[in-house]
Amino acid sequence: MRRKRSVERDELRPEYTFDYSTAVRGKYYQRLLKEGANVVVLEPDVAKAFRDSTAVNEALRSLLKIAQSSRRLTTRSGRPARKRTAA
Repeated sequence: MRRKRSVERDELRPEYTFDYSTAVRGKYYQRLLKEGANVVVLEPDVAKAFRDSTAVNEALRSLLKIAQSSRRLTTRSGRPARKRTAA
């Protein structure tokens, strides 16, 4: 059997009060568009491998460089593939 809460009380401290009448909607929206900010959340096991965002960026850039160089090696010629016939 569950107990019912009698009355919910405001548990916020007085220093956490916020005046919503002074709030500005989308205050940093234009800056984020201009800077092109993207947020990526890493899984905990992946995050342990990197000390900061610079290390993540370096690793991704080197991976992109390797992928681009290996793509050039494995691209097929412009010749169409031969059709296989049943033997």
